[in-house]
Amino acid sequence: MGLELYLDLLSQPCRAVYIFAKKNGIPFELRTVDMVKGQHKSKEFSQVSCLQKLPALKDGDFTLTESVAILIYLSRKYQTADHWYPPDLQARARVHEYLGWHADYIRGTFGVPMWTQVLAPLFGTQVPEEKVKRNRTFMDLALQQLEDKFLRDGAFLAGQQVTLADLMALEELMQPVAVGCDLFEGRPRLAAWRGRVEAFLGADLCQEAHGPILNILEKAANNTLPEPSPEAFSGMLLRLTRIP
Repeated sequence: MGLELYLDLLSQPCRAVYIFAKKNGIPFELRTVDMVKGQHKSKEFSQVSCLQKLPALKDGDFTLTESVAILIYLSRKYQTADHWYPPDLQARARVHEYLGWHADYIRGTFGVPMWTQVLAPLFGTQVPEEKVKRNRTFMDLALQQLEDKFLRDGAFLAGQQVTLADLMALEELMQPVAVGCDLFEGRPRLAAWRGRVEAFLGADLCQEAHGPILNILEKAANNTLPEPSPEAFSGMLLRLTRIP
């Protein structure tokens, strides 16, 4: 059995892994796991990831979770272009610097609009307005830091070429954009960065990967989103209660 990637393209980290593999011509079998339906909680998937988290990789007898670990593994195994994960120590450290900051200030924060506008209604619940406003303040602060610390006057977040940092950042920022939260309005540097990253990836690949997330509001309006399974309900409800 060759490389298998377990993904749900509604998930930001899953899209990053999918785009990286496709852009670099890495052969893999896509194993779609629908998190809303609770498929990541199944007994079968727990054999791949005992953490029951996506994305997940299976390469023969070797399994791996966490998107950053998967991206680094793929970049080394398939010897992708150096710009993704630079061999130079200091250049690589810049990538890790961003990814560490990303985990604390971007990951989770930028997914909240999707939870409040699309997923919470599936449970018949509502996120308090003060939490929504507070999260938008957190996002604005993080965007300013993203520009001032990482982008500055450069072309990309960790240098003059696209790296894993740019891919992870783009996919996280696509979550609020998909539900009508224009993060790039009034931020020309950030908008230009997004344009450069998407141009590098290619319009067809971006449309392929972003299609499911960009259609989610229409699906919600038409009541065509799947009903959360009992297996997924408790975990998703817990995620909602953890919104600060």
